[in-house]
Amino acid sequence: MNPWILAIRPRTLPAAIGPLLVGNVLALQLEQFSWFIAVISMLCAVLLQIAVNLANDYFDYKSGVDTDERVGPIRVTQSGMLTPNAVRNAMALCLILALIVGSFLIAHGGWPIAFLAAAAILGALGYSGGPYPLASHGLGEVAAFVFFGLVAVVGSYFLQAAETSSSAWLLGSAIGFLNAAIMLVNNTRDMDTDIKAGKKTLAVRLGLAQARIFYQSFVYMPFAIIIAGFLMGALPGIPVLLAGLAFILARTLCRDFNEVTGAALNPLLGRTAKLTMIFSALFSIGLIIDLLIPISIKI
Repeated sequence: MNPWILAIRPRTLPAAIGPLLVGNVLALQLEQFSWFIAVISMLCAVLLQIAVNLANDYFDYKSGVDTDERVGPIRVTQSGMLTPNAVRNAMALCLILALIVGSFLIAHGGWPIAFLAAAAILGALGYSGGPYPLASHGLGEVAAFVFFGLVAVVGSYFLQAAETSSSAWLLGSAIGFLNAAIMLVNNTRDMDTDIKAGKKTLAVRLGLAQARIFYQSFVYMPFAIIIAGFLMGALPGIPVLLAGLAFILARTLCRDFNEVTGAALNPLLGRTAKLTMIFSALFSIGLIIDLLIPISIKI
């Protein structure tokens, strides 16, 4: 496989695409909805996700976290498939492109979007690098929840509506938990090598038994959130019902996560990312269906 394809980690991209899809579809009913802003926001999110992946590859190599004992997918810097300078330069290019694309969003959304853009870039660099790498201090899952949950959904909705809503916050939290689950799978798989490298991820701090409990909580919590949102009147029933179908996959993932360790978790990482995309797609389809149904029929 092309080393650059390996470097950008396509299986993780649903973490960026899913929340932007939901945030924009949630705003689809608004008169001022802009397809241009929707596409640009999604492109910016994907560029930031790729930058995070490249930064992780580069900084984990420089810090000695990635070694020959690694059980996860090939890392292009550690394996020698790409030079450290090439990966670092590609990371910088993605961040610059994200900033260029994001400038349209900043011009449209004003200072709140400028603040979120600055935080996102700092988060991309600070996840694996800097004086206090988030991933090495048990904050990777928190970063995933905040940036690829709350910021992505609420931010994309704000760009369209110029305000936030309880629906956006609820959905941002739901998808944030799913993306935190992706991160937890990754960190649970790498527990042994991370311990040797002194990397104190959440999985390392919790231990395997507690990490499995947390994974189940992260995967099941989104369904509790959207049901609560429906009962509060903040979310319509059709998308909640459709997204609930993803619970079947969630149960299977939790069962499998309890039975495997190490390299056997690699397929489960991609399947957890698929859960994020399936949940997001089903909820978005439900929102569109809800928009198309006449009010008289819904009443």
